[in-house]
Amino acid sequence: MSRRGWVLFALMSVLWGIPYLMIKVAVEGVSVPMLVFARTALGAILLLPLAVRAGGFGVVRRHWRPLLAFAVLEILGPWALLSDAERRLTSSMTGLLIAAVPIIAVVLARLTGDAERLGPVRWVGLLVGLGGVGVLAGPHLGGGDAWALGEVMLVALGYATAPLIATRRLQDVPSLHLAASSLALAAVVYTGPAIATWPDELPSGPVLAALAGLGVVCTAVAFMVFFELIREVGTSRAMVFTYVNPAVAVAAGVLFLDEPLSATIVASFALILCGSVLATARRGPATVPEPGPAPELDTVSDARPESGAGTVSGAGPGSDAVPESGGRA
Repeated sequence: MSRRGWVLFALMSVLWGIPYLMIKVAVEGVSVPMLVFARTALGAILLLPLAVRAGGFGVVRRHWRPLLAFAVLEILGPWALLSDAERRLTSSMTGLLIAAVPIIAVVLARLTGDAERLGPVRWVGLLVGLGGVGVLAGPHLGGGDAWALGEVMLVALGYATAPLIATRRLQDVPSLHLAASSLALAAVVYTGPAIATWPDELPSGPVLAALAGLGVVCTAVAFMVFFELIREVGTSRAMVFTYVNPAVAVAAGVLFLDEPLSATIVASFALILCGSVLATARRGPATVPEPGPAPELDTVSDARPESGAGTVSGAGPGSDAVPESGGRA
């Protein structure tokens, strides 16, 4: 991988690893609808002009139904659920639970028509990864924590399902247009609830900084860096960064929010990571492509691995069958 590729890789590992920290800070000062509105509106304001300049919104209009479903499962639902869950869960725990997305995606792909069989290694990966989720969530299955855990698992289900729609129904939609349109739609939907829950006084500096960081850095900039990473190193290599995101989420929570780094967190991270790698492993040797010019990132299919479970949020190394890290928050 080139030096530029490594720089982009490192940036993505951070950009989609720190949203959990920023969400944790933001929900202390604003409502969930306000948080989601601020993030999506800022992202849309920055990405829409680029998408308009690139043209091609006709294909977006032709695919509005699957795009709506994608936006609901990838942004509208998950970002609100995630923000509400972090009122009760630590940012590091949330990031680790989202890391189970690749495992859920393997199961969904198989249930919805993925022809590839799950061999013994992948079954072991599924069980190990689910065991890691159980180790992490088990001590918190009570009261409000149980509700928050349920919210996070719904987020993981959405993050694993949305890519199925993108790869099967939105192949012709350019990635930039998909991201910009989904963010704009979410911003419109959350405008009313955000106004209704507008804070009585100006939030604190850290809260405002977290909102700005979520919208500008973790959404708009992150999407653009991600597209560049795909162009530079290809889909399979690019997706490896998603295995680093949970570690970044945990480190950020420990360093900046004094969240505990317990043996349970370390053990669950190891189990979920190993399970994700094994569950997304491909059977047989990977095919080495013919050398040629770097592909242009024109459509969703360029930004997402092939098959029924790839995702813009991330797929396993060398895998065209599964997503997302702990993908993006």
